[in-house]
Amino acid sequence: MLLSSSLLAFALQVGPNPVTLPPTDGHQELRDRNPRVEDQETAQNPASEWLVECLDLLEQDASRAHTMAQIQRIGTVGPERVLANHCLGLAASELGLWEDAISAFEAARDETPDAEMQLKARFGTMAGNAALASANLPRADAILRRAKSDAQSAASAPLQAIAATDLARVLVALEQADAALAELDLATSLQPDNAESWLLKATLLRRLERLEEAQPAIERASELSPSDPLVGLEAGIIALFSGREEAARASWQSVIDLDPDGPAAQIAQNYLAQISAPPPQNQP
Repeated sequence: MLLSSSLLAFALQVGPNPVTLPPTDGHQELRDRNPRVEDQETAQNPASEWLVECLDLLEQDASRAHTMAQIQRIGTVGPERVLANHCLGLAASELGLWEDAISAFEAARDETPDAEMQLKARFGTMAGNAALASANLPRADAILRRAKSDAQSAASAPLQAIAATDLARVLVALEQADAALAELDLATSLQPDNAESWLLKATLLRRLERLEEAQPAIERASELSPSDPLVGLEAGIIALFSGREEAARASWQSVIDLDPDGPAAQIAQNYLAQISAPPPQNQP
């Protein structure tokens, strides 16, 4: 049984793709949702209406959404059960119940028909991110590799790039830097306009002390997302390690100017203070 076009549209509006090489909010994409009733067909579909209600509860009462989704999936089958697991996984993520989230997203993936490989890939990526958030790296690795395969079967370059980027995060945590870099190379080739992948690639290349390769990667990230403070922070680090202190200062100052009270500005202030501090004096 295929998901109807309206239900599929709702499910695809909730994106995957978190967790972290640079210091980002690793679970934001798990919570990235803004479903709205777009057409009359969706508005008249009871399953769609239930999903809207469940998703709208997530921020104000995630526990209630979690309970609602559990109840909804008990007596349902097919697309309705997929959507119940979808909202259950999101509610569990909001509550930090990562095992519940993994199980719900994997169930949604497994119960999605094979004809909907794109949706399978998306649910799989969300399950992999939940596994990474729970620090279960081997499980995250296995789930994301399957999600990447699903995306390839769906001929979806964007979803394959997302899965590859998230897999790179896992591989970095597993201290498999070369394999992680290969995944980021794939992600940036499949989705060359995604600033996050370029940022992660630049960060990893810098950590590998391959500064000449890190520089064009961070420049590309900056072109795509010039107001992203994380890009500015990383650009400054790469500049400093490359011996360009003034460029580093300018980059960090731009982060401060962008949002003086934000957390990235505090980090930039600390960096500037460190390079401005006098060197320690040798004690007699």
